[in-house]
Amino acid sequence: MDYVAVSGERASGMAPYAIVETGGKQYRAEPGKTITVEKLAGEEGSTIELDRVLMVSDDGETTIGSPTVAGAKVVAEVATQAKGDKIIVFKYKRKIRYSVKTGHRQRLTQLAIKEIVTEGGTKKAAPARSKKAAADGA
Repeated sequence: MDYVAVSGERASGMAPYAIVETGGKQYRAEPGKTITVEKLAGEEGSTIELDRVLMVSDDGETTIGSPTVAGAKVVAEVATQAKGDKIIVFKYKRKIRYSVKTGHRQRLTQLAIKEIVTEGGTKKAAPARSKKAAADGA
């Protein structure tokens, strides 16, 4: 049964999350989830700390930084280093026989979020349930 927030109520027991900035973009990071960001230095399996945390929320309690939340960081593990889909760049000027076709594949890093660390404490990922337990509904 899902809990639905009614008339401004906050749903209790919401998973903690943080808004982090990396590569000039903002991402929502939740413990136990994965995010795909622009390439970061690090080998697969290594740990990365994202310290540009713009907002942290836990159980309806939200902390917004100005511009960042002091003492907050997101700890993540590099899951994969990959390339994105190819983008075709086609330049064309009529009447002067000019055309250039090039391609681009952005390098990406997939991060598995381990925990959100704040001055008040650590929010870790919930333990993963086995597939058999999830199928049984336990």
